[in-house]
Amino acid sequence: MHIDLFLTGVLQGLVLALVAYALMIPFRLLNFTDLSAEGAYPLGAAVCASSLLININPLLSILLAAIAAGLVGVATSLIHLRLRVNTILAGIIVSTMVYSISLRIVGKPNVALFDACLLFAHTNVLQNICIVCSIIVALILPCVLFLRTELGLRFLAVGLNPAFAKRQCIVGARYIIGGLFIANFYTGIAAGITVNLQSYMDVGMGVGIVIHALAALMIGECVIGNYNLNRQLLAPLLGALLYQQIQGLVLFLGLAPSDLKFLTGAIVLAVIGLKSKKFAGI
Repeated sequence: MHIDLFLTGVLQGLVLALVAYALMIPFRLLNFTDLSAEGAYPLGAAVCASSLLININPLLSILLAAIAAGLVGVATSLIHLRLRVNTILAGIIVSTMVYSISLRIVGKPNVALFDACLLFAHTNVLQNICIVCSIIVALILPCVLFLRTELGLRFLAVGLNPAFAKRQCIVGARYIIGGLFIANFYTGIAAGITVNLQSYMDVGMGVGIVIHALAALMIGECVIGNYNLNRQLLAPLLGALLYQQIQGLVLFLGLAPSDLKFLTGAIVLAVIGLKSKKFAGI
């Protein structure tokens, strides 16, 4: 029983890791505070569920969900770049608008997919973990290789020093738009995987996903740091796995599921407090 809970936590942690990576790209690499994942996640879930209902292949459904979610990132970046709207406000506006789009796509607040052909319909937890791990490797490895190329260094320069990037004739807008598309593309993949795992979609399933992913990211950075690129790329995965095990542990100890959001906020504040003391030399 305990092993099953542990493996379920690992599986949920792997899915959350994708959203944590989606936050890491704008937050850490581009220095762009992006909250559009709150809207991209349910939109991706809505597109995936609608595709599954018309018997589209599960993998293709997840891909369509990722593309739709990626476009949310493009919209957020364009609103910020063209209309000069604050990054946080741009994300909130887009997420609010996308909620209506998600409802329009599925036609109702929630959809059951028990009769649909799902990616994880005939697999056990271990097989699910292997499949999700393969998806993560297929997504993150190209990102790692890209960041070690000349284009990747330009991408990093846009986030680290925009003034320097501009002097080097690097068009920062292109990298911001591309970076937010990729970030929300990952969010859409996570949403599609979740729909296939749960056989269910709800337009409210993205509520709080940003704070959960942020908690995972900060836990990973607190454990191994973010002093170099390798640590930055490993932190979301490690943090998401630890975060889900912490949640599983407190549930096992008797905490009510309704208290988990409070716990998540407390974890974020605790990590921020630890970092503040560390940098203050206390």
